[in-house]
Amino acid sequence: MHIELPKKRYYKIGEVANAFGVTSSMIRYWEQEFDMIKPKKNSKGDRMFTETDIENFKLIYHLAKEQGYSLEGVRKKLREKPKETITNAKIISRLESIKTELIKIKNQL
Repeated sequence: MHIELPKKRYYKIGEVANAFGVTSSMIRYWEQEFDMIKPKKNSKGDRMFTETDIENFKLIYHLAKEQGYSLEGVRKKLREKPKETITNAKIISRLESIKTELIKIKNQL
C-alpha cells in the first residue's frame, strides 16, 4: 500500500485515517492494541502522529488488511520475527511506489 501524505513533523488523526482509508476509530483502536504506536497529544488532547507512527501503521495495515492476519496474528508475527516482518513490509512498500511511478510514466507516453 502506497500512502500519500505530505512531509510534516506531525499528522492529525483524520489525515492518517484518510491516508489509510479507514475510520478515525480504527486508528484509535490500533493505537490501543499496539504499544509501538505512541502519538503525542497537544494541550487539547488531540493525537499528533509522527513519521515513525505512520511507518508502524503501514506495517500493521499491511499485515491486517492486505495479508489477512487477525490482530492477534499481527501481534504474534511482530513478536516472533519483528525484523523480518518490518523488512518485508518495507520492500513491498518500495516496490509498490516504484510500480506507481512506472504506471504514471506509462500513462504519460
